[in-house]
Formats: sequence, C-alpha cells, structure tokens
Amino acid sequence: MSKRALCIGINDYPGTDSDLSGCVNDAEDWAAMLGARGFEVSKLIDSEATKAAMVTAIRDLVGGAKKGDSVVVTYSGHGTWVPDDSGDEPDGRDEALCPYDIGAGNALLDDEIHELFSARAAGVRVLLISDSCHSGSVTRGSEEDLDPGMPRARFLPPEAWMPRNQLPRSLLARPLGLFSGFTRSGGDLLLAGCLDTEYSWDTRFGGRPNGAFTYYALKSLKTLPEGASYAQWFKTIRDYLPSTKLPQNPQLFGSRSARNFKVFS
Repeated sequence: MSKRALCIGINDYPGTDSDLSGCVNDAEDWAAMLGARGFEVSKLIDSEATKAAMVTAIRDLVGGAKKGDSVVVTYSGHGTWVPDDSGDEPDGRDEALCPYDIGAGNALLDDEIHELFSARAAGVRVLLISDSCHSGSVTRGSEEDLDPGMPRARFLPPEAWMPRNQLPRSLLARPLGLFSGFTRSGGDLLLAGCLDTEYSWDTRFGGRPNGAFTYYALKSLKTLPEGASYAQWFKTIRDYLPSTKLPQNPQLFGSRSARNFKVFS
C-alpha cells in the first residue's frame, strides 16, 4: 500500500489585485505533516500551480494509485464560480478553484475535479482538503491564537478575473462554495473549510500567515488519540471554528464508513 499526497498553495494571483498571504504556509504545513505520516508528497506553489499543472498533477496522482493506496490532495487558495453551461447545477453555477493563471480565465471547475477523481481505481482512498472560498456568521469557538485585525476571505468574485464581456448580466449575490457534490465524484471524503454559503478566512497566528481552517485542523490533529477517525478529527476542529471573528463552519462530506476511516491510513 502506498500513500501519496499533493499540496497546493497559491498566494500570488497576477492581474487580480487579490493576493493572499497564508496559502503557501498552509501547503508547506500540510506537506510537513503528511510527510511525517509516511506520505510521498509533491507540492505546487504559486507560479507552479497553473491550471495545466494542477490537472496533470492530480491526474497522475489519482491515476497512478492502486487498490489499497491512499491519496490526499490539499488546496489553499481562492475559490470562485462561473455560469453553468451544462445545466447540471441547480444554482446555475459551476464552482471552481483558482489556479495561479486564473487571470487568463483558467478556472478549474468542479466538473473537471469530478472527472479527475472519478478515474481512480477500485479500492483507492481519496481525500480532498480544501481551505478556500465562501460567508456566514455564528459566535463561539476559541480565538486565543488569532492575531488582532480582520482576516481576508478566500473568495475571488468573477468580476475580479473574468473579462467584462463574459460576465453574467445578473451576478448572484451569494458566493456558493466548492464541491458540495464531491461525494458523487468518486472520492471518499471532502474536508472543507466552511459551508457552501460561507467564506474561508486568510489570517495570521503569532505573526505567521495561515488559513484559519488549516491552522486549527493541524492544531487539533496533534491532540487526537492513536487510531482516531476522520469523524473524531472533525469534531475536534469544531471546538475552534466557527468563532466570532472567524464565522466559518468546517464541513466533512462522505459516507458513514469513510468518516470512520482512520485518519491518513
């Protein structure tokens, strides 16, 4: 059984005036943790993470896995949406990740993610961790690690990167999230930073930029007992998020059996 991971982190979005600060640290932190747990890790950072490079890396990772293997993809960066042309989205939108070259119109659509993950062989475990996109509010959770000041949302509105003549006539007000349909894409689990109607936040802890979800997910992971499940990990993350300054509700999508998989087994 092999364990392989791809960690993507994008702070730099040329031509959009919407750079982030914590996504590269997120990718490095996920890579370090996964490497310590026996994963062979590759990374795509900033200019390396073009759409073509992301597609190739995910295709190679998933396509090269065999029965019994575990595959993990982590993504930290902006999320966005485009008008749905195929008619398969009830909300009229295709949600998307924002590669480094999003300014050239290269969004990585949820339909394309579906196709990439659906190519996996039987018996391959696939986990996607997405710290991106989405807005909402609730007040609880610990904030003792959070630096003062407002965090930044990891959502890139279409008007920030899409040519004006391609924008829909009526932009919907609510920025929906990524991969709500992931569980039918051929993957086992999606661990996401927030609800479909919320943002994930880019902020700082002890002067170091990070995504709030990534920071607390990794912090809580260290407290888990040996053999803990994804459901247990998720419950521990919820001790921190949402909070007053970080109004995001992390989500865990997948079957009951997948939720009970041992973390990163």
